[in-house]
Order: sequence, then structure tokens, then C-alpha cells
Amino acid sequence: MIWAEMGVELGVALAAGACIMIVIMTAEWMLAASPQAEQKGLALLRSWLSPEQAQQYDAHKHFEVIGSDTGTRYRIRHGQMMNIDQLDSAGNTICGWCFLPVGNLASGDCMLAQKVALETFESHALAIANQGPQIIGVPDAQM
Repeated sequence: MIWAEMGVELGVALAAGACIMIVIMTAEWMLAASPQAEQKGLALLRSWLSPEQAQQYDAHKHFEVIGSDTGTRYRIRHGQMMNIDQLDSAGNTICGWCFLPVGNLASGDCMLAQKVALETFESHALAIANQGPQIIGVPDAQM
């Protein structure tokens, strides 16, 4: 009897895990923009990057911003979800953040919205963001 109950619980857990994976995969598929939209989004993003940020993006596919309220450094990596790293003074990742605008936007548009949010209303953006686990000591060179 105990083995049967454990088998049912395991089956329920596996089914729940499969449903979560389907939701994640569906969300990523729904966020995918057309190649033309991606190109336009990246062009718009580049027009808003400082020369230093553009150089970082060209070299590493990420750029750093300074938070408007705390002066904290963040790295915005190419992408839309879980692509923001909070950095310490040595450039190591402290934790990750996730917030994105509503809608089916290209990656460049999403990164631009994240940049503007952190540089102009950091506290409000982080108040609605999801914080990822702490990843102490990941140097910039490994990102």
C-alpha cells in the first residue's frame, strides 16, 4: 500500500514538472519575435547605448548600467528573461533579476526597457522584479 501511494505521488510530481516545462517553453516561444523585429529592436537599443555600453555589447553581448537610486551596477545580458545580473564592486555577480515589459517584444526592445527602468526608476523596477538565487563570485570574464 505504501509503495502504491508513493508511486501515485511520484507520478503527480512528474506530471506537474512536465506541465511547468510546457508553460516555460510556451512562454519562450510566445516571446520570440520575427527576425525583422529583432533587427529593429537591436538597432533601437544600440541608438540608446553609450559608446562604452555599445563596446561592451559588441564584445560580450551584454552591457552595464548604473541604478538611478542606489548607484548599483547591473549587467544586462542579451535576452528577455533572467538576463539582469546585479554586480559587486569587483564586477562579480551577486544575484539575478527578472523583469520585462508586457507584450511580444524583440530582445533589443526588452533590454532597452530594462536599461531605461534601471537608469531612471531602479527601486520601482526592482519592486516588481523576480530575484534569482545568489551567485556569489562569478567574475565578469566568465559571463
